[in-house]
This record gives sequence, structure tokens and C-alpha cells, in this order.
Amino acid sequence: MPNNNTSSNKLVVPEAKAALNQMKLEIANELGLSNYDSVDKGNLTARQNGYVGGYMTKRLVEAGQRQLSGK
Repeated sequence: MPNNNTSSNKLVVPEAKAALNQMKLEIANELGLSNYDSVDKGNLTARQNGYVGGYMTKRLVEAGQRQLSGK
């Protein structure tokens, strides 16, 4: 069983970390969560935090699909 104190979310391409953080902040801003980088995420609802991650996933999948289709 995995240790609950460690994160299993490791970046496959560590060089992408800055771009992913920028995307997260842009999406949070679009969702009306200004200053998301300095907000205590524990004070946000699970829905608010989930929206940010969900929209990030949606955009990354769309980008991957565009790349695979050659568009």
C-alpha cells in the first residue's frame, strides 16, 4: 500500500512545471478565483479546486488531440 505522506503525482516532463503552473493560474482567474497562487487552497471548496484541475485536464486533452490530428 502506498505511503499516504508522499505524492504520487510526479511530472513526467519536469520542464513543463512552469507552463502547468501558468495554465493553472490562468484557468483559476477565468473561473473568478483571483490570486489563486497565494490563496490557502484549504479555504476553498472542493468544487472550486476541482474545477481548476478539471479544466486543466480538459485543455491538456484538447491540446493532445489537436497535436495528434495535426491541427
